[in-house]
Amino acid sequence: MSITQTNVFTARSVTKVYRMGEVDVHALRGVSVEMLAGEFVVILGASGSGKSTLLNILGGLDVPTAGEVTFRDQSLTDADEDDLTEFRREHVGFVFQFYNLIASLTAEENVALVADIARDPLPPTEALRMVGLHDRRDHYPSQLSGGEQQRVAIARAIGKRPDVLLCDEPTGALDVKTGVVVLEAIARINQELGTMTAVITHNAAIADIADRVISLSDGQVADVRVNTSRKQAKELVW
Repeated sequence: MSITQTNVFTARSVTKVYRMGEVDVHALRGVSVEMLAGEFVVILGASGSGKSTLLNILGGLDVPTAGEVTFRDQSLTDADEDDLTEFRREHVGFVFQFYNLIASLTAEENVALVADIARDPLPPTEALRMVGLHDRRDHYPSQLSGGEQQRVAIARAIGKRPDVLLCDEPTGALDVKTGVVVLEAIARINQELGTMTAVITHNAAIADIADRVISLSDGQVADVRVNTSRKQAKELVW
């Protein structure tokens, strides 16, 4: 799809320092990035490079030690906890490496949880259709494979029609074949809903499905590249 050249996220000179006992740990060191409406971004880096910290700050789960972060024209840096909670509820869908589904609820019921807090939710059956699981809607998590559980988690994340979908190592616990199916679901959401999508990963092969790849190393942006020809998820091998 064509990308509207409108900034969804703008981060300027973002630093994050954690205090670990007597030691200061610098997770981010002056990171500046932009992410555009409708864009599919992969944030690539080794463990400890700062990619999860960056994603958490963009998603309003954490705040920077220094620097500025904005969502559209809203400052996340100056937001208080209530503002950040509203920001996450209204605008952000999260997908993590582990699925965090409620075992006593069916796939459809897990997705429907989001509808209760959304202003304009997707019908749970439609969200499950987008990830290829409409026919598994009455199954419980224990009856689903790992890849199916992750796709339910994705359906739950998009159930509130978020402006952005932030995915932290969504294939990290999956084999290659299953991981490709999950990435296909994420790419379909980006294309069909126009949801700005960011996937963080240590797996360089996944970067080929993105519009743009932001590489982090030691808490800094090491490289930014545009994929002139995106691969389909089914073409990936790792």
